Amino acid sequence: EYPLQRHVSGFTSSLRTSSAEAFLPTSVDLANGLHRPHQKPAILRKISAAQQLSASEVVTHLGQTVVLASGTLSVLLHCEAVGNPKPTISWAKNGEEVKYNDRMLLQPDDSLQILEPVEADVGFYACNASNALGSDSVSIAVTLAGKPLIKASRATVINTESPAVIVDIGSTVKTIQRANVTISCQVAGVPEAEVTWFKNKVKLSSAHHLHDGLLLIANVSVSDQGLYSCKAANLHGEVTESSQLLVLEPPRPIPHLDDLTAVLSSAGASTRSVLTSPSGTKMTISPGSSALIGCAVDGHPTPNITWLYSGEPLSLQHRLLAAGQILQILNISDAPDGEFSCLAQNEAGSLTQKTSLAIQDYQWSVDKLMACSASCGHKGVQLPQLRCLLDGAEVNISHCKEKPKPALQPITCNRRDCPSRWMVTSWSPCTRSCGGGIQMRRVTCQHLTAKGSSVPMSNEACAQVSKRPVDTQNCNRQPCVEWVASSWGQCNGPCIGPRLAVQHRRVFCQTKDGTSVSSDQCSALPRPLSTQNCWTDICGVHWRVSLWTVCTATCGNYGFQSRRVDCMHVRTNKPVLEHHCSWRQRPANWQRCNITPCENGTLQRRGEAVRRGGKKEGRAISQKCSTGPC
Repeated sequence: EYPLQRHVSGFTSSLRTSSAEAFLPTSVDLANGLHRPHQKPAILRKISAAQQLSASEVVTHLGQTVVLASGTLSVLLHCEAVGNPKPTISWAKNGEEVKYNDRMLLQPDDSLQILEPVEADVGFYACNASNALGSDSVSIAVTLAGKPLIKASRATVINTESPAVIVDIGSTVKTIQRANVTISCQVAGVPEAEVTWFKNKVKLSSAHHLHDGLLLIANVSVSDQGLYSCKAANLHGEVTESSQLLVLEPPRPIPHLDDLTAVLSSAGASTRSVLTSPSGTKMTISPGSSALIGCAVDGHPTPNITWLYSGEPLSLQHRLLAAGQILQILNISDAPDGEFSCLAQNEAGSLTQKTSLAIQDYQWSVDKLMACSASCGHKGVQLPQLRCLLDGAEVNISHCKEKPKPALQPITCNRRDCPSRWMVTSWSPCTRSCGGGIQMRRVTCQHLTAKGSSVPMSNEACAQVSKRPVDTQNCNRQPCVEWVASSWGQCNGPCIGPRLAVQHRRVFCQTKDGTSVSSDQCSALPRPLSTQNCWTDICGVHWRVSLWTVCTATCGNYGFQSRRVDCMHVRTNKPVLEHHCSWRQRPANWQRCNITPCENGTLQRRGEAVRRGGKKEGRAISQKCSTGPC
């Protein structure tokens, strides 16, 4: 019904003439473009009618409309571009990247081939050419004979700077005031469709229309907000796409905040109020009282407000009123020196307004200066004198002790040339560590300028002012001493272990010439040892004990028994003096025994033990009792 070769409609903005010849935009030279260095990509537009190589194959170029017939088996979309570096070609359908498969093929020459096209293949195909210098894009419509097709976008475009913006129908547009907004409604259809524009479902006059399905909304204001619709209609039907236009107004300050007046009237007499401003405001307030701070801003959409204190989120006790436009500080004493600010933000931008609250309280003052630290030269400074003030009157400094002290910045003073004076260096190291040495220093007469440089002068210039300092002095006059130790004594000291004793020697302090002096004079030197451990056979000893004697009683509380304990030499097996064994604990030589109640109530006497054990043993027990704890 509609011959394929005769209906090339839609995309009229890409068509130049009805000629079958190819051409480039005016900024591109076809003959030389391929050789021009650093050239942005440019896609060749061809406006010849779609070529039908056979009843089933269609070959066409960009800038045309392809109408699919029932017998179409292949559609080949050519895209040729020039540029240097050579552009990279990519394809998109309805704004989304084409996914290649066994029906959707990318040919070696960057052409896009659609095999056995179906209704799902209908849409706008865009060829995108890009290189390092830029990009170019041209679309071609593939449609069926019947209801029109509109190229639509689902993007959200936010414009906060540009004076002009162009979008496809279907987009959501958010733009600042006084910008020029162009909405493009690109239509393909056979027969050719008629385009009608609407705002909020009311038809627009042709005065708003531009050529090629474009709608211009010039010098946008808030009154231009709304839903703009493009309707394309032909004999087979109609289709509509819409774009929402929202006008943005960045936050701006306003002179009044009615809510603040209403809140202040119910807050009480002790509450003070202040409005923030971009340049900053100030308010003086009494300690412990509350304050209301207003953020008077307007904008579209309504800005969101964030309150900050010294650039950080609020941490002190507060309340937000009037949808966040009013900040109430419940106790101003919680807020030391700092700045309150409100940050108003919407999609069009942001605005910061601020204020500072000053508390009437004791304050440090640094308006007086102390005396200069130098009378001449380049180092004289004066430090400010701290004073404690209350409403400008000086009070006792103790009232300000809890206030942080301000940084004191020194002020230069008496920066002038000094009279000639003696200058000395540090003393050199002493030539000897003891016994008397000499150390020296350099003494010169110099003139110190106000710039800090020293100018050498003659000694006579300084001698008129003061006596010349000495340049040599004695040092380390103490005698040279050392520790001296005698030979070690015999290893016969007290035993401290098996075959281990202690030997001694004498350690004393004397001069290099052999004169003995106090040990204090050698205290700075490491002192040699005067005792050490040594090995000796004398200390090869151990304790030897005999068997216990018979108990002196068979019952009662007074029975005891004893044994002999001797210090014996290991090698000779002969007893030696007990102090040789004192390094080990001496075994007990007596103990209590038979401590049980007696049946007849009488105690067994020591004589009974003597009669049982013999006279000799009884005498030994008697001797032990005479010196022991019996």
